[in-house]
Amino acid sequence: MGAYFLVNRSEYQPTPPPLSSLPTQLDAWKMVGEYPIEKEVQDVLKASDTMNRIYQDGQSPSSVSFFIAFFKSQRSGVAPHSPKNCLPGNGWVPERSEIVRYPVPGSAEGIEVNQYIVQKGDSKNVVVYWYQSHGRVVASEYKAKFFVMADAIAKNRTDTALVKVIAPVSNDDVPGAIAMAQRFVAASFPSITAALPN
Repeated sequence: MGAYFLVNRSEYQPTPPPLSSLPTQLDAWKMVGEYPIEKEVQDVLKASDTMNRIYQDGQSPSSVSFFIAFFKSQRSGVAPHSPKNCLPGNGWVPERSEIVRYPVPGSAEGIEVNQYIVQKGDSKNVVVYWYQSHGRVVASEYKAKFFVMADAIAKNRTDTALVKVIAPVSNDDVPGAIAMAQRFVAASFPSITAALPN
């Protein structure tokens, strides 16, 4: 009976401002490129809104890739594609993966994120991603799925966002790339939180 009610009642689906309204400057980081998601990728992703940009600050000659995919609802089987599965499919080999805490403004504990070190040929990247749903940040895919079900029952909503940051590793300096990713996450997190539904 409860399942019937959940399936048949009208779900709350928020309509936040477009992700393109995110600032092109985030503290010291300036947008240096923006790349719309290709139609073929969007057809598979099925996100309600996406943003794909490149940002650079004055501390490093390298730049970071910044991607967000927002989903108004996950009830019809649409859900974020985990980078954990997509990266190997695109030829990136994980060297190390862990859940770590990144410092962000306004939080003494920081946020838990997935941090991957991946390599393809001579290229190596630090990939950081998490799921964010109305003020909650989750790294684990299993926890994210649990909260989807809990929110569907308690709040009649299943919206979520996948946030991903990629920092290239130069001269095999993995700690330097991690530090760059941490700087960008700290600078961008307040704007990400403001842009997503609470």
